[in-house]
This record gives sequence, C-alpha cells and structure tokens, in this order.
Amino acid sequence: MKRKENKQRAIAFQIIAPILAVAFICIEGFLVYKYPQRAVPFIVGGASLFVAIMIILGFLTGGKKTVRGEKKGVVLGNIMYDKINALNEPALICDSGYKIVWANSFTNKAAGVRSVLGNNVTSLFPYQISDEKLVKKNEDIKVTFAGENYLLEETRIDSGNERYYLLVLRNITKQTSLEQFIRDDEKVVAYVIVDNLEELLRFEHERYREIAAKVDGILRGWADSVDGLLKEYEKDKYLFIFNMEDLDKFVASNFDILDKVREIRVGSSSIPVTLSIGVAKISGPMAEKEKMAHVTLDMALQRGGDQAAVRIDDKITFYGGRTNTIKSRTKVRARVIANELVNRMASASNVLIMGHAFPDYDAIGASAGIARLAMFCGVKANIVTNFKEKNVKKCLKHLENDENYKGVFISATKAMDLVKSNTLLVIVDVNNINMFESKDLAKMVNDIIIIDHHRKTAEFEKEPILDYIDPSASSASEIVAEILEQALPVEFLNQTDADMLYAGILLDTKHFTKGAGTKTYSASMYLRDHDASYENIQELFKTSLADYKKESKFGEKVEIYRNCMAIALSTNGQDSQDRIMAAKVADNLLTLEDVSASFALVKIGNTVHISARSNGTINVQLILEALNGGGRYDAAGAQVKDSDITQTLLKLKHAIDNYINLEA
Repeated sequence: MKRKENKQRAIAFQIIAPILAVAFICIEGFLVYKYPQRAVPFIVGGASLFVAIMIILGFLTGGKKTVRGEKKGVVLGNIMYDKINALNEPALICDSGYKIVWANSFTNKAAGVRSVLGNNVTSLFPYQISDEKLVKKNEDIKVTFAGENYLLEETRIDSGNERYYLLVLRNITKQTSLEQFIRDDEKVVAYVIVDNLEELLRFEHERYREIAAKVDGILRGWADSVDGLLKEYEKDKYLFIFNMEDLDKFVASNFDILDKVREIRVGSSSIPVTLSIGVAKISGPMAEKEKMAHVTLDMALQRGGDQAAVRIDDKITFYGGRTNTIKSRTKVRARVIANELVNRMASASNVLIMGHAFPDYDAIGASAGIARLAMFCGVKANIVTNFKEKNVKKCLKHLENDENYKGVFISATKAMDLVKSNTLLVIVDVNNINMFESKDLAKMVNDIIIIDHHRKTAEFEKEPILDYIDPSASSASEIVAEILEQALPVEFLNQTDADMLYAGILLDTKHFTKGAGTKTYSASMYLRDHDASYENIQELFKTSLADYKKESKFGEKVEIYRNCMAIALSTNGQDSQDRIMAAKVADNLLTLEDVSASFALVKIGNTVHISARSNGTINVQLILEALNGGGRYDAAGAQVKDSDITQTLLKLKHAIDNYINLEA
C-alpha cells in the first residue's frame, strides 16, 4: 500500500513538474518581452523560485531529496534546468558545508576547468553563508571570481533536514570600473595658507617678494604634479582643487609639501616657513566641500599650524604639526572677540563659567576675569568649580575680601539648577569635553563660548557659538586680559581681578621663563597698571613641607629614554595635589642636561595622570595625543583610565617611538 502511494506521488510529481515549468517559462517570456532591460534578474529570480518549489514539491511527493548527479533533471525540471544551465552568468548550488553539488556550464568555463563539482565554494571565491540579519538587510555581497567582479545573489533552499544554497553571480566589473572612475574624478577642495611668512619678514621687508615667490613656486609645482587648480585668493592664501585619487598620494607621502616649504628658512635664526592645510573629502556640492575645507583649515590653525587637517566624511586626520607656534596674534582679533562676547553676555539671562577639571591658577584666573566682564554687562555670573581642590581653596581665600565674589563660586550640581533656555556658558583654558569641570553641564547648555590657548585635539561635540583658541598665547589668562583691556573701562578692573589673572600668567609661563612673548608682557603690563603684583599672590605659589618631600621622592625614580627624554614615575598618588606635583616634577626634569622633553606619571585611583614638558624641540602634544591627551607644543597632559602605571609607561614609550620615527 505504501509502495503504491509513493508510486502515485512520483507520477503526480512527473505530471506537475512539466506544467509548472511551462507556466514559469511563459510568465518569464512575457516579463522579458515586456522589460528586456531586466531580463537577467527575471531569469535568475524565476529560476531560483522554480528550483525552490521543485525541491519542496519533490520532497512532498516522495521525490529525491538531493540535487546530485543524474537526479538533477528531476529536481530542477528538464526545461528549467536547460534554462538556468544556459544562463550567461555563473550559477551553482552548494550544501551547508560549502561543497558544490551543481554548477552551470558558465561556472565551469569561468573557472577554466571541466567541472567544479565536489569542490568547495571558497576555492572559487571568498564566501560565507550570510546570516539571517544580513539577508533581511539585503546587503550586497561582492566577490571576485576569475578576475571579474560579481554581485552574489543567494537563495536558501531547505529540503527535509538538508539545506542548500543557490548562488547566482551577476557581473559588475564594468559598473565597478565606472564607479572607480567617477570616484577618482571627483573633486576635492583644500585651503592652503602660509602661516608665518608675514610675521617672519617683519624686519626684512625687502626679502618678502623673494621668499613669497619661493613658497608660491613650490606650491604651484605641487599642484601641477597632480594637474590640480591652485588659486591665490588673498596674500599667502590659496584655494586648491584636485582629483580624489590624488588625495591618496598626498596621504601616502604624509603631505611632504609641509617639509618642502619648511626647508625655506628666514633670518639669522633660520626659522622655517610653515603651511596650514585644510582638506575636505566629502560628498555633496562644491559649495559644501569649500565650506567644510575652510572649517577643517580652522582646525589645523587652532592646533598651532604647520600641519594638514584632512576630513574624510566625519573623520579628521592630522599630518605634520612638528614646529612650535609663531606668535602672530593681533589686538584686532581680541577687539572683535571682546565686542561679540559683551553682546552675547548682555542678551543672556545668566552666565556660567568653568575651566578644566583639577583647575589651576590659569583656569581660575581666566574664570574670574570673565566673571568680571559679566558683572560689567549687568548679568549674574557664577564660576563652576570643585571646592575640594587645593588650588580653589587658596584662590577663595585670596578673594574672600572682595564682596563681588561672594556666592560667585558654585558646584556643578548647583550650576545645573541655574540653567535656563538663554543661559550662556563660557569655558576657559580647555577645549576637550573630556577635561571639562562638568561634561553634563556642557551638554545641558545651548549657548557655549570657548576661550583657550591649548591646541585643539578634536571637533566639538556641540558647536560653540563663539570660540577663541590661540595656541600662540602663553595662557588663557593672557587672552582674557587682552579681552578685558578692549572691553572694560579702566576703573572697572580692580586689584583682586588683576591679581588672579596675573597668577594665571605666572603659572603657565613659569614666571616669564617659558612661552612668554610680546603679547604676554603687554597683558602683564595692563594687569600691573591695575596694581597686580607677585607680592600680593606669592602665597599661592608656596609649597608645604609635606608636598616638598613627596616631590623630592617622586624625582628619585627617573629614566632617560631615547637619550633625550626623562620619565619619572609615582605609584602612590592620593589626590589632585599629586597631579600638580607631577607637573612640577616634569618642569624640573627639563633642567637636566641633554633632556629635551620630560614626562611625569602618577597613578591616582584607577587613573594614571601624565604631565609632559618640552624645551621647544619636541612636540609633546603630538606624543600624548596617542594616549587621548592634548595641550600645547611644549606642555601637555593625558589621563589613562583603568590602566596600571607599567602598562601606561609602555604605551607612552610606544608613542614616543612613533613620534621619533616620523620625525626621522
């Protein structure tokens, strides 16, 4: 009885299969006639669907469950089998183990063998059966087979307890070549400016044309080498347009145009001429590329210049940045910023001010100066800080006799309660959100202004309405003093304000022995005119006997690395005062003979703090950027969380090695 039923099912299969085959052929014939441009997809799709139905139907009617050897005609149907076998595209069937159980003649021809049956699919091209998520997303699977590019279309076929995959490859070689041609021919927009030529030649005016012509010649030779368009739109400022494929060449050479221009030296001190470049490789209209290139150039300038900033979609990569910043700031810029800052403050409901975590005198002094400007504008101002910090306690003691500062210093928690829709947040002495006194507060406030002297390390998470980042300034207090000089009436800045700003400048310049320029002395004279003096603030710079002993012990473990870099370690840090102690140790290590850069590492809790200093020949900012740190050319810092001091030391040495290798 069972044998009879099986026989009847087999007969039914033999009757139904040809009927379905004819029906499919008629339907496909109509679709191909109606839409000839989509003939291949219709044939492939129809064949895939027919195969699936035949296997299922064969299983239900007692037919064979496999698609091997002489039974393939039964499974596929003689007519449809001939159709897919004659398809002018590779098509094959493999089992769940990637073993090929059937392939059309085109597959064999493309592979250059008589038959690929029994081989593994991966011997023809890389292939991995896509999971359900990939199938649902309809993501393209691109493979290379026999030197051609194909788009793989996969159909899963379940037969009883066995699973097979029908793989049809659609040739996209011409399409890929066209896409590559379009990509290579797409235009990239860049801005190029000569950072310091005018500043370098202030005292050698007669040589300006000569040096400018040399720089111009190098830049035009660079543009001609890639058949690009270089247009000087203003003195020493260029717009550069070139093909996408040429950007890969520039990146591969690490923008060696920076080195070629740097070889031009000016004056008896042989200071190099430097470039800043902003490149935007983004999709969209040319106007959008031009705008983004300008934004990227600003990023390069805010990091100190002498570098190329390359934006590829949403990621920015930097090349260069190996020379110290030329001090070229003018009071015109300070005047513009001062006017804009006053206007913004006047229209705000209240002003919140904060610096970086573990504030030093520069952050506190700059905050006090901005608070004084807000008071002048008639707006309530508060400085957000951590009252547990030793530096804050010292400053509050110095400010306690000034009635204007009573209640001005508040905690971050209280500051969040004061946030309104038109609150203005001014951030000083820091531009990296990870170093803010309160990241949550920065995310809450809509209008943010940033004033800083550290090189910019990354794009802002929330774009500020105004930013003044000048790495050529010695300190944030110097910048704020310049702004106050332009905005405040002479009588409005009192001695207390001037003292705090003066303390910030003294701290960051090591009492005018490091990084001080003409603008630094000009700002200091302005503060001295308002009765600021070292005698008033000398208590801020005194060290307790306990800290002095700890600092001395810290300096006992010193290693000279790469013959020119001193590294000191401390594993028993307890609070932020130890981080300040590390900064002092880094300063002192620079006084050692033959030491060009110094690093002091101290572990506090689960975080290793690094303070770095340089004599101006090594860019410690670039070194610590590899550890997610930042700062300035000659002074930088980093915080490495969830790491012991040994691991951090190895990371630091690796970053130093990479820097030296690039320099070489």
